[in-house]
Amino acid sequence: MTRIFAFIAFLIAPLAAQAEVKIQEVTSPGGITAWLVEEPSIPFTALEISFRGGASLDAPGKRGAINLMTGLLEEGAADLDARGFAKAVEALAASFSYDVGDDSLTVSARFLSENRDAAVALLRTSVLEPSFDQDALDRVRDQVLSGLRSDATNPNEIARKTFDAQIYGDHPYGSPREGSLESVAALTRDDMFAAHRAIFAKDRVFVGAAGDITPEALGLLLDTLLGGLPETGAPMPPQITPEFDGGLRVVDFETPQSVAIFGQRGIQQDDPDFFAARILNQVLGAGGFESRLMTEVREKRGLTYGVSSFILPLDLAASYQGQVASANDRIGEAIAVIKDEWAKAADVGISAEELDAAKTYITGAYPLRFDGNGRIAGILVGMQMLGLPIDYIPTRNDKVNAVTLEDVNRVARDLLDPAQLSFVVVGQPEGVETTVSQ
Repeated sequence: MTRIFAFIAFLIAPLAAQAEVKIQEVTSPGGITAWLVEEPSIPFTALEISFRGGASLDAPGKRGAINLMTGLLEEGAADLDARGFAKAVEALAASFSYDVGDDSLTVSARFLSENRDAAVALLRTSVLEPSFDQDALDRVRDQVLSGLRSDATNPNEIARKTFDAQIYGDHPYGSPREGSLESVAALTRDDMFAAHRAIFAKDRVFVGAAGDITPEALGLLLDTLLGGLPETGAPMPPQITPEFDGGLRVVDFETPQSVAIFGQRGIQQDDPDFFAARILNQVLGAGGFESRLMTEVREKRGLTYGVSSFILPLDLAASYQGQVASANDRIGEAIAVIKDEWAKAADVGISAEELDAAKTYITGAYPLRFDGNGRIAGILVGMQMLGLPIDYIPTRNDKVNAVTLEDVNRVARDLLDPAQLSFVVVGQPEGVETTVSQ
């Protein structure tokens, strides 16, 4: 059965990618809304359910609770223990996965049409009736603690943790969603139920579906699966403005190669200038070997294997970040080049040729996202969470192409702030020292 499921998933990918994406809004009899792309040619459905808030909804002093709780959702529900639940999923040739990030907890399901009712009934138990058995809790907790111990010796993780703490402070974004060794060790079974109540609620749920299911059938499915949820969950944390002081902080760590994370204020995806910023970043640091940072830092000077930048529009904060790694005796030069390129882009902007190349890539890559029902269902959820209109997909590339060179260069002047660009370096960088008081 699992081979049949995998084969169907393989078949549907090129079909979905080639088809026009026609989205229908579905409201269940019980008032739950979902977006649907109906594709009856293959008897298979993908379902994506996201709950806004994610790990940011951890209660004070319980950091890591929602992450740990998420890891337990497939470890037993209702009258099934972890092994029984896994066997039941496999017997249905279904696939369930659970993931949590800073802003959302996502439940993904894939199932055959012939097994839809049984698959949804089983999925419902994991969402509404998780058992959080103590033996499963202890086992998954040990896995999380092992990961945290590993992170404590990973320069990339140390840099990320230090950087986030600096820019976000005591906001949930300022600490790892996995929690700390101390906070995770102290979590109890009661904490798992509390974390579950905090996030699984109707006031924060978003649903996308793609595949062999009608709007009427989806409406009934929604009420079966989610109708038992409470109306409201925990309150959302506040918006935060990340703090960038333009300083450089060094974390001493014995390694032959230093890792650096850098960043400044960003831009949210609902900002009218977001696509101009997206094009700017494609030219500056997101364009692989064609980007300015790769050209100047790697190709011309051989200072790194890779350097990149990315726009990070989280729900509650926006930043513009990047990362690089270089030998301890060369990281100082790499940082200097990055600062120079940041300032050059702010002062001079980009060229018409760079604009055209960035547009070609961004518009050409977009259709490739729709490479299967699972990806489509996820995109439908993402669109809803961002507040995008239901007709966004066919108009998106037109919005990119409408951006002018003047738009991009105006955004470069307004957004890029070399004086605000802040760095955290983990390693033993030669000639590089902390420039701010700590």
